[in-house]
Amino acid sequence: MRPHILLKLPLSFEQDVFTLRRQAKTAAAEVGLEPRDQVRLATALSELGRDLLRPGAMMTGTFLFDDQVTPAVLRTVLAWSDDRVASADSLAAVARLLPNVRHRPPTPEQGGEGSVEIDCPLPPAAVEEPVSVATVRARLRERAPATTALDDLRAQTGDLMTALEESRAQRDELERLNAELTETNQGVIALYAELTAELEETNRGVVALYDEEHQLALTLQRTFLPASLPEVPGVTLAVRYLPAASQTEIGGDFYEAVLTTAGLLLAVGDVVGHSLQAAIVMGELRHALRAYAAENHPPHVLLERLDRLLRLHQRGWTATVCVALIEPGSARVHIANAGHLPPLRMAPDGAAEFLEEHGPLLGLGLPQPAATVHDLVPGSRLLMVTDGLVETRDRPLRDSLEDLRRTAGAGPEQPEALCERLLSAFGGEQEDDTVVFAVRVEDAGQD
Repeated sequence: MRPHILLKLPLSFEQDVFTLRRQAKTAAAEVGLEPRDQVRLATALSELGRDLLRPGAMMTGTFLFDDQVTPAVLRTVLAWSDDRVASADSLAAVARLLPNVRHRPPTPEQGGEGSVEIDCPLPPAAVEEPVSVATVRARLRERAPATTALDDLRAQTGDLMTALEESRAQRDELERLNAELTETNQGVIALYAELTAELEETNRGVVALYDEEHQLALTLQRTFLPASLPEVPGVTLAVRYLPAASQTEIGGDFYEAVLTTAGLLLAVGDVVGHSLQAAIVMGELRHALRAYAAENHPPHVLLERLDRLLRLHQRGWTATVCVALIEPGSARVHIANAGHLPPLRMAPDGAAEFLEEHGPLLGLGLPQPAATVHDLVPGSRLLMVTDGLVETRDRPLRDSLEDLRRTAGAGPEQPEALCERLLSAFGGEQEDDTVVFAVRVEDAGQD
């Protein structure tokens, strides 16, 4: 007997991925998967869906229940019939969350069809109660899909906080057991060797739990960042994002590029702090910036809107954000900077200067000065970075910025090559997240 088909969804647009993620949680909950595995499955499908999504090109996501194997499994299949292939980074991130993943790239023998399958075995407690396939199908049909990116972000945030609380509870329990074993070891010398072995095993569990929590947070952090950059005639864009070293907490660095009727809006920002909550605040700021940009506010008004959002919904948090609006035709750029590192403008002859004007950090409730306007000639480049690229403990920041100015001015003209050059020169083993965003104006003055 074939597995039972619970639901099949078309996946052509980003909104469809939001729906897939929410339906995954519903299906997982209905068949009896544990809350942690519900979040893992939803996160894995969000990661794969965003990676494989091609706007307008058909892909399907199918939930199946296979009760002919022991234990029964909830199987999710993403399938497509063109030459797209899941990236190695995306598959690696999913494999860290769920081990039973099968990737079949499209081949001529398979008729050009590709797929990714994820199996989630049911826990023993769920196996004891038979799953009603009809009930699960009905729950999936009545489940309302997400309507906006902000709705999906809130759902992801809720899932993440639930998983985090569960992880912390398990960590606290392991630490309590660790302390109890230590006390017992001191009182019972005869059992010293045995208790030492148990302590080592418990400590390994604590370390593994911390690592699992960190990997989950990193995977969700990637979903908060743009999946791609817009293509704009006359402008070439390139960006690099590198998370901090694996032993440190995740940060709140972000970037954005969105095309508006007022021009091409670029932004780089950094939420002050390093924690899971910092990454969540970062995601809210980035989505809010896209929403406010659609209303065609001037750059400094965008910053004031973000400042008000922080003070209303994330009290106590601050952030730095630099916004650059390149006018249609690419002849001028408007810069509004809320306490961030200054952007670097480079002329075609290599002359480079920082655009130093800036206002206060976001989250303080202070007014932002109006944007400054700067000319761009054909071949001009603009560079925006976060402090993870240049800030070190043993060197003044001003000296590092001067090194950046000289290196970028003498660097490659094309943004992709420039990003690689700067990461090679300054990247190293950074303690903070790093964003390098490079722009080249190709045809200034042409509409």
